[in-house]
Amino acid sequence: MWTEAVTALPGTALFQPPASEESLALCATVLGHPLPADLAALLRESNGIEGEYGDGLIWSAERIASENRTLRADAELAALYMPFDPLLFFADAGNGDLFALLARIDRPDVFVWNHEDDSRTWVAPSLATYLEWWLTGRIEL
Repeated sequence: MWTEAVTALPGTALFQPPASEESLALCATVLGHPLPADLAALLRESNGIEGEYGDGLIWSAERIASENRTLRADAELAALYMPFDPLLFFADAGNGDLFALLARIDRPDVFVWNHEDDSRTWVAPSLATYLEWWLTGRIEL
């Protein structure tokens, strides 16, 4: 479902092999909470999707775990920014900004975190819409 939906959109998308259940379980363990259902389903089809310029449209389960662990645990970042615990980062915009879902709230909305001013702005009502809007240029940063 996910790979077909992304393939139907304009732009280039490079799909990775599916994530294993073990890597998804390890990701959830590292995060301290399960992945949202849509993100887990997408990773089961493709463990990461790269865009035309190598940008991370969707990170791999391993990168999701690593990036979120780093952002949540870094004391210097904690002194500069609001807490990252409410966010689950899953993609980058290629300019330092990161896309996130809400970590522990059953709400499908996608937000972008601006690394320059620490703002967190709503950009899409769901993961599927984020992919559509990002690939069609509707999301502009």
